[in-house]
Amino acid sequence: MMTMKDKLGSAVAVAALAVAGFAGAAHADGELNMLTWEGYTDPSFVAVFEEQSGCKVTPTYVGSNDEFPAKLAGGGGVYDLVSPSVDTTTILMKAGLVEAIDTSRIEGWGDIFPQFSSHSGVNYEGGVYGVPYTWGAIPFMYRVDSFDAAPTSIAQMWGDENMAGKISLWDDKTNIYVVARMLYGNDIDVYDLNDEQLAAVRDKLIELKPAIRKYWSTAGELVNLYANGEVIISNTWGGYQSALLADEGIEMIEFIPTENADGWADAWQIVAGSPNLDCAYEWLNFTVSADGQCGVVGITGYSGSNPSALATCKTDEEMMMLHMDDFSYLDSLVLWQEPARVDAYINTWNAVKAAQ
Repeated sequence: MMTMKDKLGSAVAVAALAVAGFAGAAHADGELNMLTWEGYTDPSFVAVFEEQSGCKVTPTYVGSNDEFPAKLAGGGGVYDLVSPSVDTTTILMKAGLVEAIDTSRIEGWGDIFPQFSSHSGVNYEGGVYGVPYTWGAIPFMYRVDSFDAAPTSIAQMWGDENMAGKISLWDDKTNIYVVARMLYGNDIDVYDLNDEQLAAVRDKLIELKPAIRKYWSTAGELVNLYANGEVIISNTWGGYQSALLADEGIEMIEFIPTENADGWADAWQIVAGSPNLDCAYEWLNFTVSADGQCGVVGITGYSGSNPSALATCKTDEEMMMLHMDDFSYLDSLVLWQEPARVDAYINTWNAVKAAQ
């Protein structure tokens, strides 16, 4: 089985071959400043893009979706492209912080899963405002060597002496969703909680704080917490951090708790007023091409938006493991969407973090 380091080495080798193969290709020339997630602009495949297009990529990484609207509202002209999740893309669309995309300029648009290309997170008032990139789940995971019996519910984190002080949660408002399902059942609309329900979720999360080692913000931070023995259970970006930990010789198991798991999808958007549109469209085309999809999935372990592109580099077994041949898996998740009162959710999560 290839480790993440092996995959990276392979990806770099493939990148070198692709770069050689595209010598002399037409260039747009320019620079792209991107606000994005770790792994989405990995040098192993960005090198291919830069050689093909002549456009230089300069990324800035975020640890939470809440950073996208905050950073753009505070001076979005710094960035050309952003890649938020579909519960945040709508916020940017409604605020006029991103601009409509001409899908006739996206060569692979018709090959994207229709569940994503038609999603409300990329469509707004008759226009398309995002190019779907990757998707997956936010499961929980635990260190195998730290549990006698496998955990099955997040409710076990409250009051379990073995986990006390060794729990980590992502520093993101989405923790509200899974705790709401724990309190009110899986049928509740976690995106339209009233004030009383939000207060109950807030209090429950505050009750857990003494057992929290740290709220993690980046993949590397969570990996280090596990590697240093500080954490034994957490939520996770499914497939990514567990693979990084496997490279460190730490056996992890991801699981979907009885409270279900959130499903996510990320899309690239063009920041309104970007002066680098030609390069932006070069990148959007690349993200759904074979080089782009194989590159990001190979690095992150996430599933991709374009099954045709991924089929050029993945075996049937790998496509099955990525759920690229069975979309019912995504349907079984609770796919993120913008909360009805997003400010109330952000304030609730901030209140949890501020509580002593």
